[in-house]
Formats: sequence, C-alpha cells, structure tokens
Amino acid sequence: MKRLFLILPLLLLAAIPAAADEHSDVEYLLMPGMEGMDLPFSSAVRVGNLLFLSGQLGIAPGTSKLVEGGIQGETRQTLDNIKRVVEQFGSSMDKVVKCTVFLADIAEWGAMNEVYKTYFPNKPARSAVGSIGLALNARVEIECIAVVD
Repeated sequence: MKRLFLILPLLLLAAIPAAADEHSDVEYLLMPGMEGMDLPFSSAVRVGNLLFLSGQLGIAPGTSKLVEGGIQGETRQTLDNIKRVVEQFGSSMDKVVKCTVFLADIAEWGAMNEVYKTYFPNKPARSAVGSIGLALNARVEIECIAVVD
C-alpha cells in the first residue's frame, strides 16, 4: 500500500503536462513595450483559462525605479502593475484567485495589508512570507493567478 501512495503523486504530476497539451494551449505573454528587453521571464503565462503572473514590484511603469512611499507606496504600485497585467491579458482584479506576497521585512505585513485589501472585490487565497531580499531592494513583490473567461 505504501508504494501506491508513493507512485500516485508521480502519476498525477506526469499527467498535468499531458492534460495541458491535450486540452489547452500555453501562451507566454509579454506586456507591450517589453518585447525587446531580453528578460528571462514572461509577464504572464496563460494555460487554458488560468493566467499565471510573474512577480510584480512597485516600480513605475516603463522604468526600473521603485516608487517612493515605503511599503505602502510600493504595495499600491505593485497592485496597480498587477491590475494592468491582468487587464491586458483578459482578466480583472475580481478574478484573481491566488496571490503570494513576498516581504523584505515581515514586520511590514500589517502596513502592506492595509493597501492590499483595497484592491480585491473578492478575497483571493493568499500566502505571505518574509524574505532575505527582493530584486531592486524592493519592500514587496506579489505574484498572482487569475481566471480568464
């Protein structure tokens, strides 16, 4: 019986790519203006009716500079950036179903949460973790999964 429990998860994992190939296309998506930037990631990946967003930082659009305002300013800009991505690729903030929040300092969780909760008409599932460091010395990075009709 133990072998069955060990083999079953492996069989399920093996079936996921096959199911994705048989039932849906995978699209690797870049936001307009990012095509020539030679980045090692996509803005989002669409698999069937799910949109997986890369982590977003609180950078001003078209730049690699973090906005001012500390954790709350960065959180606001991060969520505005997420909103632009989901809307660009056919979804919306009310269709976000899962978020993962990475914080440079977990002590800023409360201040981040004050801004975060104003962006979602529906409350997505969420995890929040403290980190040793984030790209560009950001205070927050958020990645999401959204449904696309």
